[in-house]
Formats: sequence, C-alpha cells, structure tokens
Amino acid sequence: MTASSSRLRLLVEIALVVALAAVLNAIKLWRMPQGGTFSLGMLPLFVLAIRRGPAVGVLAGALYGVVDFFVDPYPPVHWVQFALDYPVAYAGVGLAGLLAGPVRTAFATGTRRWVLPLAGAILIGAAARYAVHVVSGVVFFAQYAKGPVLVYSLLYNLYVPISAAACFAAAVVLMPLLMSDEAMTS
Repeated sequence: MTASSSRLRLLVEIALVVALAAVLNAIKLWRMPQGGTFSLGMLPLFVLAIRRGPAVGVLAGALYGVVDFFVDPYPPVHWVQFALDYPVAYAGVGLAGLLAGPVRTAFATGTRRWVLPLAGAILIGAAARYAVHVVSGVVFFAQYAKGPVLVYSLLYNLYVPISAAACFAAAVVLMPLLMSDEAMTS
C-alpha cells in the first residue's frame, strides 16, 4: 500500500467513525435538560483510538465534537464553553489510544487478557471527557446551580461515565471481531 493510499484509507476511516458516532449519538436513552445525552456515541471514537493510537483518536474526537454541535447543538454561553463542551471534551475520548499498545499486545496473546487494558483505555478517554465537562459546568453554569457548584457539575455530568460503561460492554463484544479483522487486513 502506498503512503498516499494509506493516508486516504485513514481519512476515510476517520470520516466513517465520525459519522457512525453521530448516528449512535442520535439514538438516545435520555437527554439531560441542559445538554448531554446517554448514548453509545463514544464507542466508535474509543475503537478508532485503540486501533490507530491517541493522535488519530484525538483528531477524530475533536472533529466529532464539532459535528455534534452542528447536529445536536446546545447553545453555548461563551465560545470557550463551546470549545470545552464539544471539540476539547470529545478529543479527550481519543486519549483512550494511550493504551492502544497494551490492548493490541493483549489481543495478540489470544486470551481474554485484553479486557483489562480495554477497560483502562475507555476509562482514560471517558475520564478526560468527564473532567472537561465538569470544568465547563463549574465555570459556565455556576449561575444556575443551587449549592456547591463543583458537586452539581460532578453529579450532572455523570451521564458520561454511565455512557462509557455501556460503551465498554459493547466494546467487549465488538473488539474481538474488529481486532481479528485487522489481523486479516494487515
């Protein structure tokens, strides 16, 4: 495969992941009153980050954040809040790729040892997104909160780790199929 066709393949993969994330995010179990949804929208971003590494994962996450704003916007209070809640938060999901090596190595052993590094990867990506949303909530939505703003933001944004847990369950089913497919195409 030439460098040009390899880059094209990567760009197409990123575009498909962003589109699939948008479709999965459109299937919501519930929507928070001031933005935020419980969905499997992060799943394709996690999978891409684990397959391609953190740089590709962060790029795809940031692109998806912008797409998410245009597909399902919650009006931002300030442009910094837009940046935090959309491209920066979803770029954090791409940090799951920091454990791409351990996940791939564990898959190569052919045992279920890949589940723990997969959980760690998803935990890293979800924690990054959650942290960004919490900071955004503290800074920009303090005027609406009753009582301790940090506690409010921590509780309000719990939809992120709940969604991540659902994504982990789905990833446990999907990753063996995708990783064996990767072995056939490499």
